[in-house]
Amino acid sequence: MTGQSWSGRAHRDEKQFHDEAITRLQAQYVKLEDRLDAMYVDKLDGRIEVTFFDRKASEWRAEQHRIRQTIQTQSYFDEGLRLLELARRAHMLFRQQPANEKRRLLGFVVSNCTWKQGELRATYHQPFDLLAIAAKGAREESPPGESSRPVFRNWLPELDSNQQPPG
Repeated sequence: MTGQSWSGRAHRDEKQFHDEAITRLQAQYVKLEDRLDAMYVDKLDGRIEVTFFDRKASEWRAEQHRIRQTIQTQSYFDEGLRLLELARRAHMLFRQQPANEKRRLLGFVVSNCTWKQGELRATYHQPFDLLAIAAKGAREESPPGESSRPVFRNWLPELDSNQQPPG
C-alpha cells in the first residue's frame, strides 16, 4: 500500500471518473456533428428528403445543446469545489506567504477595509462575500461545543419560518 490516504485515492478516482465522463460527452458531441455533416451532403445529393433532414438535424442539435449544457454545468461545479477547497485552506496558506504576497492576496479577497472604534471591518469581493456570510451564519447557528454541521438557513430561501430544512 502506498502512502496515499483514502481520501486522496477517492479524489483521484472521482477525478478520473469525471474526466472519462467529459471525454464520452465530447465524443458524443463530435459523433452528432459528423452525422449532421454527412446527412447534409445526403440532402444536397437528393438521397434524403428535406423534411427528414430538418427533423433529424433538429433532434441532433438539441442533443448537442444538452451535451454542451452538461459539460458547462460540470465545469462550474468543479470550479466551485476548487474555490471551496482553497477557502478551507486559505488561513494556512496565507500564514505561509511572505508579506508582499499576503498584501496581494488580501487585495484579491477584500475591496475595502476600515478601522473604526477599535474594530477592523472588511468589504469582500465576490464570491468571498458569500463565504463570509455563510461562516457568520455557521457561527450564529452552532452552539459552542457542538460539532454538528451548520444548516445555513440563509441559503434556503424557499423555507418559511414554520418549516424545517431537510436532513
